[in-house]
Formats: sequence, C-alpha cells, structure tokens
Amino acid sequence: MPIETTATVVAEVPDDPELLAVPYASDLRPAHAVELHLPVSDLLAHYEAKGEAGEIVEVPVARAGGVGRVLLYGVGDGSPRALRKAAAALTRKVKGKDTLTVVVPDGDAAAFVEAALLAAYSFKIGNAGKKAVRTLAFTGAGEEELRRARTVAQAVALARDLANTPSSVKNPAWLAERAAETGLPVKVWDEERLQADGFGGILAVGRGSVSPPRLIQLSYTPDEPAERHVVLVGKGITFDSGGLSLKPTENMKTQKTDMAGGAVVIAVLAALAELRAPVRVTGLVAAAENMPSGTAQRPSDVIKHYGGRTVEVLNTDAEGRLVLADALAYADAELGPDAVVDIATLTGAITVALGRNVGAVFASDDLLAEQLVEAGQASDDRLWRMPLIEDYTPALESPIADLANVESGSRFGAGSITAALFLREFAGKRPWAHLDIAGVGRSTVDDGTLSKGATGFGVRVLLEWLTRV
Repeated sequence: MPIETTATVVAEVPDDPELLAVPYASDLRPAHAVELHLPVSDLLAHYEAKGEAGEIVEVPVARAGGVGRVLLYGVGDGSPRALRKAAAALTRKVKGKDTLTVVVPDGDAAAFVEAALLAAYSFKIGNAGKKAVRTLAFTGAGEEELRRARTVAQAVALARDLANTPSSVKNPAWLAERAAETGLPVKVWDEERLQADGFGGILAVGRGSVSPPRLIQLSYTPDEPAERHVVLVGKGITFDSGGLSLKPTENMKTQKTDMAGGAVVIAVLAALAELRAPVRVTGLVAAAENMPSGTAQRPSDVIKHYGGRTVEVLNTDAEGRLVLADALAYADAELGPDAVVDIATLTGAITVALGRNVGAVFASDDLLAEQLVEAGQASDDRLWRMPLIEDYTPALESPIADLANVESGSRFGAGSITAALFLREFAGKRPWAHLDIAGVGRSTVDDGTLSKGATGFGVRVLLEWLTRV
C-alpha cells in the first residue's frame, strides 16, 4: 500500500492552523513569527531546549472552536541528516491527525519532506493500528523539491510493501505481476523458458517449491538519447526456508523479506521516469522460492549456470548467490552494460560486520564504488566499502566443479567477502558492484524514517546515483 499521507506546498502559513510546526535553531530563535502566551525563546528556555534535531516542544494555543498546538522543533546543525531526523520526529508526533502545517527550515528541503513522508509509512493487513497524519502542508519548500521527495518516498514505500507482503500471497509469479504494473516494458522467463535458455541456478533454487521460479526484466529508456547503460540485478527469493539446509525456525520468521533486493530494483525502475534519470537502465530480478521437498536440490549437487559455468552446491541456504549468478552472467553476455550493480539480502555475516544502519558495497571498480558511497551519503542510505580480498578466492574451489557456492571448512571465514568473490566470477570484466543489504534491509523497530519490517534500503542510494550519472 502506498504512503497515504498527502504532501502539498502552501505559499504561506494559513491563519490559525490547528497544528503548526515551526523550527528553531540552537540560539532558540524560531524561523517564523508565532504568537504564543509567552515569548518563544522564554518557552524554549523553560523547557531546557537545546535545538537538537528531533527535539519538539509542544505548546497549546487558542483556536476557533477549541485548542490547537504549535510544535517548536529543533533542527540541530541543519545538515540533511539532521533535517531528516527532525522531519521524522514531527510526523510521528502527529499520528492520526488531519493536517500538519510545517514551516520548512533552511537547508535541503527535499530531504526534509522525504523523511516526513517515510515516517508516515505503515504496513497493516486490515485496519489495525493508528493511522498517519493525513496531510502535510509545507511552506518554504518548492514544487520541484516536493516532487522529488514524494517520488523517492513512494518508491521506498513500494519496495517496503513488496517485501512486507506475506509469502502466502507472494511468489515469483506474483512478483512478476507487480513488475508489470510499473508500466515499463517487462520480459518474464517462466520455468520452461528458463530451462530452454540455460538458467540453471534459478531453476535449481526453485526446484523444491510448488511455485515455479521466474526471471523478470524491466527496461527504462530516457526521453533523450542516453550515453550510458546500467543494469541493476536484484535477489528475489520470495521465501527462504534454507532448502534442505533448513534454517532454524527463529531465523525463518523474517524470510518473506529475502526478496528485498528484487523489490528495490522494481521500485527504482518505476521511479526513474518521474525523476528524469538520464541513463538507460535495465532491471533484472531473479525470483525463486527456496523450499525443502522431494524435488529440492541437495547439498553436493552440481548445477550449470547461464553461460556454462558449473557450481557445486555445498549449502542450499546459500541460494541467493546462485540466482544472482545466472542474472549477472546473462547481463554480461547479452545486455552489454557500462556498469552492473546487484543488490541482495545476501549474508548474515555482513550484519555482524556493519550492523543494521550501514550497508556494504563491494566493487571491482574504484570509481563506481566511490560514486555509490557518495550517493549513499547524500541519500542517507549509507554504504561502507568492503574489500575483495584475493587471498580468499581458494574458498570457492571445488574438486568436481568450476566453483563451490560456499567454503568447505573454515580456513578463510569472511562469509560476506567470499560471497562477493563468488558473484564477481559471473559479472565479467565490466565495472561491477555488489550491495549486501542483509543487515539494513529489515528493521526491528519503529524509529525515525523506519518502520518495523522492510526498510526499502537501496532505493534512495540507487536513485541518487542514477540521477547523477
């Protein structure tokens, strides 16, 4: 479900709004003149306000027919990150209300509005839960800033919706139907076509499920001729039981979101036209359901990927790299892109390394890595570059196939690095980056711009990068 809160721009603060939010700086000076029963600076001093981002002082005021409220909110140092924190705090403060009029602080208005909308997101089946504020009316923001913020926030919401949808509803075919709803040109491989074209990795992972796998291709072409072509590849495991290498029950509860990377690719492609991205983009979502059954792949099986490379499957729970390998090999052989970026909830090891607030980027190209890290800083989908350590490549050796999908034994460890090295084998020699979002793809709390469940991490950084390219 999309974000239900409506965002509008108003030329000036209306007379006597029921809910009005006014920013103030660390010197306790408000950015907009507001009539209160005491001077604003005195009120803020009374409440020992410091002007920190997310700090809110609520003041009741007389309004026709009742009592309204003025929310005096701090903006910290005024950086985009601080403005996002302040905006999210405001939206959460007024849940269930009709309209909040917001005086936008100086700085990055698009970041502020985007965060306010993201904090309004919720995913509910049925009518349970307190609804978000219905309308956010911003004064001090421009229509172009509002348009971008709304487009990005709705794209993040779409990615969250797709990932939050229970696996009793979604399967690979369902995901393909959602991709078709973007209105973009879409090409879908069903199981027969996957077999005919040699996508052995996707087929092997999906063998154990009654819901057959799919490969989904979306295409965006800008109005003006594009100098560059980028391919985005997303992991689309609509549920991951681990296969015959079965996960513990506790670890399985969140696995409806194991297609978060694929959701990001669909959401990004859907938003590119509205943002007028100048680059041609092809999205690939390798979708399968990883289930145990009499037809499931077994540990020790050898599969043949697109292009002919063979892989010994030592752990069926390392399935994401198997479906991504097919898509990466296809992109390299058939699509001829200038750069390839894959995104996936790939390894639990990356959560140990970077926690739940920073995603990982592995890259074969320094410039591509730098661009993605910078885009992450600007968009607040923060990335940290991780190394591709060549000394660990023996972890991928198999005595009977070209590669193994995981290390046999524990000589090297470094599960996230060896997974990235595995993917690199299929990406060809062109610039390639891998975003491991296993830690940041799900949130365990409702906080700031995040709601418990899928986060949509990756949408903002990729849209920022693609509109800069």
